[in-house]
Amino acid sequence: MRVVGLQLEPGQNVPEHRNAIPVALIVTAGRLHFDDGMKSGEVGAGEMLLINPGERHTYRADVDTSAYLVFAGLPGVRSRTWSLRRKN
Repeated sequence: MRVVGLQLEPGQNVPEHRNAIPVALIVTAGRLHFDDGMKSGEVGAGEMLLINPGERHTYRADVDTSAYLVFAGLPGVRSRTWSLRRKN
């Protein structure tokens, strides 16, 4: 897992792109407008946007906005089910 801080000034945007792994975008201050080509909306402080792998998306800010991007996994690595059982 990797966590990256994001700060956008009013009028700033992140161009359309895709990620190879799932991403949770958690807004801590301000508002982000997002668009994934099929739906668009806003995410405000205290809210989270989940972005699936391979999903094209873009976002922009109309006010000073801060967020954390939580990248959950590594590209090309299959996830395995976790268990607390011991293997015999």
